[in-house]
Amino acid sequence: MDNERVDQVKVLAPTGMLGAGFSEATIERGLALGADVISVDGGSTDSGPYYLGASQPKTTRAAVARDLRVLLKAAAGAGIPLIVGSCGTSGTDSGVDWVAGIVADILAAEGLRLRVARIYSEQATGALLKCLEEGRIHALPPLGELEPETLQSCAHIVGAMGHEPIVDALEAGAQVVLAGRATDTAIAAAHPLMKGMPGGPTWHAAKIIECGGQCTSNPRAGGVLATIDADGFTIEPLDPTVACTPILVAAHMLYETVDPFRMREPDGTLDVREAVYTALDDRTVRVEGSRFHVADQHTIKLEGARITGYETMSFSAIRDPHILAHIDDWADLMRTMIRQRVEQTIGLGHDKYAFDLRLYGHNAILGDLDPAVGPPHEVGAMLLVNAPDQQTATAVAKIANPLMLHLPTADMDYLPSLAFATSPAEVERGPAYEFVLNHVVDTITPTDMFRTEFEEASHHG
Repeated sequence: MDNERVDQVKVLAPTGMLGAGFSEATIERGLALGADVISVDGGSTDSGPYYLGASQPKTTRAAVARDLRVLLKAAAGAGIPLIVGSCGTSGTDSGVDWVAGIVADILAAEGLRLRVARIYSEQATGALLKCLEEGRIHALPPLGELEPETLQSCAHIVGAMGHEPIVDALEAGAQVVLAGRATDTAIAAAHPLMKGMPGGPTWHAAKIIECGGQCTSNPRAGGVLATIDADGFTIEPLDPTVACTPILVAAHMLYETVDPFRMREPDGTLDVREAVYTALDDRTVRVEGSRFHVADQHTIKLEGARITGYETMSFSAIRDPHILAHIDDWADLMRTMIRQRVEQTIGLGHDKYAFDLRLYGHNAILGDLDPAVGPPHEVGAMLLVNAPDQQTATAVAKIANPLMLHLPTADMDYLPSLAFATSPAEVERGPAYEFVLNHVVDTITPTDMFRTEFEEASHHG
């Protein structure tokens, strides 16, 4: 990759997540505006720990392949690199390989020759145990000191890379970079930083464009183009009918951040306290005054997920007005009856399993904090059972089945009929996972926790 310094770098961010879709016309417009690189996020922790624990993608192969086909052809045609971060949703090694397999198929089908780099971010438990012994792993709030058993219990652990492994891959000639778990901003910041753009404008621009068009007046209309230079950056939507405004751009610093003015990256901290947002016209915004403070110690954040048990779910719907008028009492009775029936039927103590009864349409989301008053007109009762094995979880749910269908309130002299959503009523969900790591590792070098492999794609047609 030509590493000649330039006056500005234009980063095309087509969408907030690979596989979410976008209009091909927006990509064509981004290229026409002179994009120097295409960066797109391929994953997230937003949808919970399952995808990391099971090392499975959230997106379907067809959606990922559709987006990649458009982006690979665009990048090849323009002679610019394509960078994908957090491949396969969680950035595990198999997630990187899954995306790389799709890329290889597309390159072969389209007759494209592009050098592909795979950057692996999955961490070996043994290596992390050594880091722990050396005192190089530190907890982030609210977690406390990391125990070795926690590391050993994880099904998969990844480290969220910064820009450095991506820059190394680009400098080694990669035209397509498929990264494991990476910070959302690193994938957009890598190319501008490699080309000599300053940290303040680069990291700030990368933060704003991390979710594609979310910083625009119509997030569904496509992505954005950020032009980064020595003094700041300019951002505009790729759809000409959509606008960026100072408020919309500034507001994205509130998104997924603890502090709206500071954001930590592996290499340091973005500081936007002095940033000024100016509308250049009715759809383009200029930002200046961002700063980046390089940290004394480079750190990599760890993400790990472990199995907490196996789940079985059932769901019934309630329209009976008397039950709905006393829905909290009914739910308390349900919980008591389930515990009694389970112990009576299979001799299972309360500490051998767990269940959650959520009342959708009443207080399933906020619980006791829900400000609503008065009875709802209908409620969906979801029973979620967790046990050490699937058979036990399903047994508990089956024992609860008659209660979920016919449980009356204490003062009713008849059995109501509620409505199951599915037949059979019990749905086995398999292993359930939880996130257990919120820790950082003091690195020896910014790239020592990551492994990069190169692959020359050849045309077989």
